[in-house]
Amino acid sequence: MDTLTSFVIYMPPYGIKLLEQISRKHPSFTSSSSLDKEFLVFLPYFTALLFLGVIKGIVLCPLVCLVVTIGNSAIILSLLPIHIVWTFYSIVSTKQLGPILKLFICLCLPTAIILWPILGILASVLGGALYGFLSPIFATFDAVGEGKPSPLLHCFYDGTWSTFKRSFTVVRDFRDVCFHSYFSLMDEVRKCCPDQKYHEIRLLQLPSALLASALGIFVAFPMISLIAICKSPYMLFKGWHRLFHDLIGREGPFLETMCVPIAGLAIILWPLAVAGAVLGSVVSSIFLGAYAGVVSYQESSFYYGLCFGVASLSIYDEYSTDILDMNEGSCFPRPKYRKNEAESRGFSGPIPRLGSSKNMASTRSAGSVRVPMIDVKPLDLFINLFKAQSTHCLCFQDSKINTKNSVEALRKVLTDS
Repeated sequence: MDTLTSFVIYMPPYGIKLLEQISRKHPSFTSSSSLDKEFLVFLPYFTALLFLGVIKGIVLCPLVCLVVTIGNSAIILSLLPIHIVWTFYSIVSTKQLGPILKLFICLCLPTAIILWPILGILASVLGGALYGFLSPIFATFDAVGEGKPSPLLHCFYDGTWSTFKRSFTVVRDFRDVCFHSYFSLMDEVRKCCPDQKYHEIRLLQLPSALLASALGIFVAFPMISLIAICKSPYMLFKGWHRLFHDLIGREGPFLETMCVPIAGLAIILWPLAVAGAVLGSVVSSIFLGAYAGVVSYQESSFYYGLCFGVASLSIYDEYSTDILDMNEGSCFPRPKYRKNEAESRGFSGPIPRLGSSKNMASTRSAGSVRVPMIDVKPLDLFINLFKAQSTHCLCFQDSKINTKNSVEALRKVLTDS
């Protein structure tokens, strides 16, 4: 009897014992909802690492913020005169824009020029402070990963000099963007390509487009704000349920050690995230309603602009419903707002998400049928497979069919398969 046949007949009992031992030692592999006792032992260890990372972040935050702020501010202010002159020259000299559109852009540029240094310096201060504080915390948790030599030394050293050195890299990258990338972009603006369209403002369409934008904001702002406020409790409790489920099962963001601090803060700060989502929906409703003017201008029809203002409610309701994994559909109407229906597919359905049970259901049938997710436990699957295989092999032995010819036939079948 060769090795392959011996494995088929005699291996299942040993496979069952081996997998059952693994299952007893690591219960989280077979039961994703059971509480891992090692997590309770890990809590003091995690607290000490978090405390050490916070101390390093507090020490390095002012230094990194100072380096990033001074470097980026010097780049912004030194290149500002060149940016002003070259931007006006590129806009005026391009042949892809009409004279009216060039005049409109040149009238709007002073506002952008004034805001650019203010927003750039504020973003540098905020970004430098966040990077200087968070980078040492992540480096502290990453220092105790598997395969790291001298973890105690790296807990104190990692994230100190490397964070300070990378702050200069941030300044250098910002310089490359403001110098090389900016002039490359301006060259593309001035370059005349045959395949590019000529852009010009149609003055006769502007009054109706502005009126459609005002009416769209008037409709979308209060209604979308109301929808967001009504769905916020569902988002709050569903997010907490998901985060606590991952915490208990050591899944999702709690699987990687260095992601545990952010995942723990996510549970505490989740109400702020919900409030931010509601505020973001309120702000985005202004732009979504104002897009009615764009539709009116593109379609040269005030009626289609009004239709988009009404359809924007259904668009937001369906998108937010799909993000929260609620039942598909919307109670708001969605009138046709494009002359060519194919152009409106950008707002014609929920967000497609890979692996979504609702998308799987919609591909199988036209109705909204929810397909339940199956929780596959790999070790339980292999244990049952070995048990079934062992039962069939014992039946072969009891029936006296393990003769030489039967074994050869079985080996041939297994080899061919």
